[in-house]
Amino acid sequence: MRVLTPTTVDEALAMLAADGGKPGGLTPIAGGTDLLVSWHHHAKNGMSLLDLSRLGAQLRPFRLTDGELDLGGLTTYWDVISSPEIAAAFPLLPLAARQIGAVQIQMRGTWAGNIGNGSPAADGVPVLMAYGARVVLQSRTGQTEVPLDQYYTGYRKTVRRPDQLIVAIRVPRRPRECEWFYKVGPRRAQAISKVAVAVVKDAEGWRVVANSVAPVVCRCRHLEQALTAGRTFQSPAEIAQVLASDISPIDDIRSTARYRATVLSRLLYFWLCEQRGR
Repeated sequence: MRVLTPTTVDEALAMLAADGGKPGGLTPIAGGTDLLVSWHHHAKNGMSLLDLSRLGAQLRPFRLTDGELDLGGLTTYWDVISSPEIAAAFPLLPLAARQIGAVQIQMRGTWAGNIGNGSPAADGVPVLMAYGARVVLQSRTGQTEVPLDQYYTGYRKTVRRPDQLIVAIRVPRRPRECEWFYKVGPRRAQAISKVAVAVVKDAEGWRVVANSVAPVVCRCRHLEQALTAGRTFQSPAEIAQVLASDISPIDDIRSTARYRATVLSRLLYFWLCEQRGR
């Protein structure tokens, strides 16, 4: 196993560029929590890791302004949980972070790592995507920003090039009419979700985001369009019909496709009923 430990972002980018995206090329790791969970599945002899742990001074700080929240590439869940300013501006972020693993995971795991790992069950990605977050990718040739809802191209596949690093996540700060997050799992925390959903409505419209119901964390765009058109639903089954065009759940060790589709439609239906009653 090969482990490289840069001391600056520029050095990390130089290492990624030199690696050239070769088979068995460098994989950036931050907290390493996702890697360790699946450690026994990896062939260690061919593993090449880019350990970012010494870049905290450059990549861990977050910045909250009137216009946006800028989470550094090494910002942890605990950094967000511990910030009353973020809780006031983006309440779904600490709500989701408190349900990711145990305290040990929350203190080591990073938001960028949750994105970069590409799991369709990622618990931090739905709230970021619902808030309209953008992923900031940097290489030696410059920076580019990609909307998080366009970042994934398939199961554990993304638009990030081998020479790029996630250096920040930018979340726009704007007035919201409503926001909601709910996770269903064997326990409230310390368990991967069977299904989770985040909803935000702001000046840009509705964003309904679900995990564990498709190869990637995804926006439910047909449902968003129905809500934007003012449609009301009389039963969970009506929502399920619309969601059928947005999701493609599977049976796996944690749940069944039928369960996931049923729970998602019921969660959304009863939450929408609450909103109408206010």
